[in-house]
Amino acid sequence: MNPHLQNLHPYPFEKLNQLKAGIKPPSSLEPIMLSVGEPKHPAPDFVKAALCGSIDSLAQYPSTRGCIELREAIAQWIGQRFNIRSTALDPELHVLPVAGTREALFAFTQTVVDHSTASKPLVVCPNPFYQIYEGAAILAGADTYYLNCTAEEGFIPDLDSVSVETWKRCQLLQLCSPGNPTGATLSLQYYKQALELAEQYDFIVSSDECYSEIYLDEQQPPLGLLDACRQLGRDNFQRCLVFHSLSKRSNLPGLRSGFVAGDPKLLKSFLNYRTYHGCALSLPVQNASIAAWDDESHVITNRQLYREKFAAVAAILEGTLPFSLPPAGFYLWPQTPIDDIQFTRDLYANENITLLPGQFLSRETDRGNPGRNRVRLALVANIDQCVEAAQRIKRFTLNL
Repeated sequence: MNPHLQNLHPYPFEKLNQLKAGIKPPSSLEPIMLSVGEPKHPAPDFVKAALCGSIDSLAQYPSTRGCIELREAIAQWIGQRFNIRSTALDPELHVLPVAGTREALFAFTQTVVDHSTASKPLVVCPNPFYQIYEGAAILAGADTYYLNCTAEEGFIPDLDSVSVETWKRCQLLQLCSPGNPTGATLSLQYYKQALELAEQYDFIVSSDECYSEIYLDEQQPPLGLLDACRQLGRDNFQRCLVFHSLSKRSNLPGLRSGFVAGDPKLLKSFLNYRTYHGCALSLPVQNASIAAWDDESHVITNRQLYREKFAAVAAILEGTLPFSLPPAGFYLWPQTPIDDIQFTRDLYANENITLLPGQFLSRETDRGNPGRNRVRLALVANIDQCVEAAQRIKRFTLNL
């Protein structure tokens, strides 16, 4: 067996199931799950129609690169969303369809970690974080360095806190904007600093942007890494890859469809890896994906639904649990008056509400644990359930 398997941490939801084991919440209260970031809004009907309408193509093997029509649709969407001219984004060179960001983030880390260096490879990632960043690094045989995201820093990972010795070992800087679970977004100046460090110390910048299409201000969409490259005159996207998905944007988590885009040299190597990895999208999935990337109206509607839920829940919880309204994403990341694990367990026992403890998403560092005494609320249920959950959370908190 791969010896690195024994170094993996239990997945957050495995720990959550253990935490809830043996507890019988009040049967009179409807169970409400705010722990899993699984969109619950309806999948677009026209995407379902495109999927079913091409079902006969299941008789064909799909190519790992994906059909040119899908890559063209993705390239066009990137250009419109991130203000990148068509001549700077070639669907033959800069785009690669993938089976969702989770699969691609994991596989890309396996592709780029290099053990021929004098020191052990290092992946630098935010803390708290999406667990795939850490698990991918561990199974690739790399160490992980955690950048705490705290309220004092606006929940932005502090690049200045990293030593020269650490940057020298770094092979991959994993960013996430909008952040999971904080919803924080990165600025042009932040990307500029990250890219300058990447050049100086010869590492890759990977940006997980799967929450980029859920934001509160319709006039201020989050900046993406490729857009930052454009503004900084880095049209070749050297050392940079972005990861996007239809899961959150289009309420299609079960479709398992997304893309990676950026540096053509990196994508060429990643395609080679994926040819053996065997994660090509079926042709019906590709056709459904084309329909989704080609339409923006359903995404605008989706954002409005989340805005309504944020407004309703924030109005109820204000003054009860300290939190800052995030600019993007669909999570709240409030402080708890007691230990976050105890808060989650007792809330479930008393109110039949399931949240995710902050410590299940973070690691202890020499600067503390940024997930301690925080919980993640995924506002994915319908608005009535979110309002009911917020009222129960308020009642429980006031009775502590």
